Amino acid sequence: MSGGADSTALVVLAIAAGCIVSAHHVDHGVRADSGADAETARATAAALGVDFTLHHVEVARGPNLEARLRRARYDALPEGILTGHTADDQAETVLLNLLRGAGLDGLTAMSPGPTKPLLTLRRHETLTLCRTLGLTVATDPTNTDSTFRRNRIRHEALPLLADIAQRDPVNVLARTADVLRHDLDLLDGLAGALDPTDARELAAAHPALASRAVRRWLAADGYSPDSATVERVLAVATGSRLACELTGGRRVERSGQRLRVVRPAR
Repeated sequence: MSGGADSTALVVLAIAAGCIVSAHHVDHGVRADSGADAETARATAAALGVDFTLHHVEVARGPNLEARLRRARYDALPEGILTGHTADDQAETVLLNLLRGAGLDGLTAMSPGPTKPLLTLRRHETLTLCRTLGLTVATDPTNTDSTFRRNRIRHEALPLLADIAQRDPVNVLARTADVLRHDLDLLDGLAGALDPTDARELAAAHPALASRAVRRWLAADGYSPDSATVERVLAVATGSRLACELTGGRRVERSGQRLRVVRPAR
């Protein structure tokens, strides 16, 4: 519960649904006035009659701040925490991942489920709910900071797309993520029948399935590969390369038509 409209609406709706609710707030310590958000969230939780827990984390300013803030936040929160992500967040995530070249996995954005119950709601709806109930919500000034790429997507790219398309692009992008998620589920199921360590099997498979099999294999080994890495591994499978490098000093090698991940000597 950041204290903003989305997470406040999440608490309200959880109570209305009959859930036993406890609210958690993470103070990242990046802004000098961040304590005010914590107090807003604490006061709202008290008014709504739910337990409140404040978590303090320290995140230094520097490169990749947005990603590091997110990681620190989730590290501090209990497992299975519910978040107030909305359809607007989903649309922003689709565009962000598109710009990163994340491929099909990234374009599916956030998966719907019990931990993200507001993904079909719009941001203006959560704000309207809070205003209707007379609840005070915090406004994070970093949400307008143009050094964060998500903010530029939110305040510049999406309004421009709406102007070009002459329609609201948020629901279109969110529906696209749903469609692609179904395609991804099918590909994952088919790729599960492939042995990603069998070079011959990978080389003979459809490229889409071979790529999925390699991605699943490396992800199970604790490595989240990008498209370029997957292509290098497939080149090893087809014999175009003898081996390829992964991060952390690891590499994929082929021996006797079998692929294996080789870790650096300790």
